[in-house]
Amino acid sequence: MMKFFLPLGILSLFLSLVSIDRVQAQDDDDKQPAKKESVTAGKPYTDEISALAGKPSVKKALAMLEAQEPWTVKNLRMLTEIPAPPFMEQERGRVYADLLRTAGADSVWTDEVGNVLALRRGKTRKKKVVLEAHLDTVFPEGTDVKIKQKGDTLYAPGIGDDTRGLAMVLTVLDVMEKTSLETDADVLFIGTVGEEGLGDLRGVKKLFSTPGLKIDSYIAIDGLGSTSITHRGLGSHRYKVTFKGPGGHSSGAFGLVNPHGALARAIYYFTQSADTFTKQGVRTTYNVGVIGGGTSVNAIPFESYMQVDMRSESPEQLSGIDKLFQEAVQKALKEENAMKRLGPDLTVDIELVGDRPSGSIPESSPLVQRAIAATKYVGQEPALRVGSTNSNIPFSKGIPAITMGAGGTGSGAHSLHEWWMADKSHLALQRTLLILLSEAGLVAGK
Repeated sequence: MMKFFLPLGILSLFLSLVSIDRVQAQDDDDKQPAKKESVTAGKPYTDEISALAGKPSVKKALAMLEAQEPWTVKNLRMLTEIPAPPFMEQERGRVYADLLRTAGADSVWTDEVGNVLALRRGKTRKKKVVLEAHLDTVFPEGTDVKIKQKGDTLYAPGIGDDTRGLAMVLTVLDVMEKTSLETDADVLFIGTVGEEGLGDLRGVKKLFSTPGLKIDSYIAIDGLGSTSITHRGLGSHRYKVTFKGPGGHSSGAFGLVNPHGALARAIYYFTQSADTFTKQGVRTTYNVGVIGGGTSVNAIPFESYMQVDMRSESPEQLSGIDKLFQEAVQKALKEENAMKRLGPDLTVDIELVGDRPSGSIPESSPLVQRAIAATKYVGQEPALRVGSTNSNIPFSKGIPAITMGAGGTGSGAHSLHEWWMADKSHLALQRTLLILLSEAGLVAGK
């Protein structure tokens, strides 16, 4: 039965990929380390933020954001305990829409894919600025999302990623209403669907494909802390590959093609070539995160599948590693079919299940400069970074965008042990309001 036994090197790699990837998947927050060097905004933007923060109405709003932190945490608790599994964000979205209405938005609606949008009309309405966080979490239906508290720390799946962001967006709207801050531009406060995993950014993709909805600036809230400014998008391709054969008895049908053999070869060939490819050029990563198939030890499987993730902020690098992947799959298919002794050939389905475009806006752009200046103003050190977030879509379309943290301290994103605590969390609210007002334009005299 030599046909169905893999060379030791291939089998060892196959098994190690399975065990390693299960660990890595829990801790991946889609963000790479920030730039180490200090960054500073140009004087025009530093002056702009300082002048804005000095206006009486804005001073009042900044103070209220800090005073409102207990209310923000109350909403965080409530929203966290409403499950929002992938593709099942409806209930959380319904509640969030009600909260936005109560906060005073001029109009609130839910679009065809489930995004919740709240419009606050501007004076001139010549521009639209978005402040957004995502509704979905990575956790499947049935996950216990009840909050457990130990001292000043809250524990619950999804409490930081990105429920804290939703609570923050709501508070900014509420405070703008209570302090009567009027902007020139329209502001859209949005809770999006489908940011995580196989959601494939479907919510923000819908926003940018909606006729008549022209977005001029995009501010996403995702992650924690008050320092990060993501202005570069980490693009990714995700595939589900399924090798299919007739299947049969391990002895009686011996000689049929074996999907597992092809899958193992594909993984081996891909990782060998990808290892060499990713040792040079812009940082590019790859991962075989899920494998499956087969029914019994004494049955030739009828299918074998894997899910693969490739990432780079360089479109050329991403295209290059994708090409290596396609070649590895076809080579594995050809070799397994060449080994058969009877029956039909093996086939393969290659399904693109995730496509996040890369892109960026320069550090010198007004939105990034304002974010740097506002971060400095609240006493924090700005950290520019690259990440895979909802901002990838506006990045790819050349629209100014950033993703920033929602404040506080936490860890364990995408794990059952996720936690958050309100450590100077109001600073993120304050810098976000300053950036939003500078982008949307505070009406003169306010």
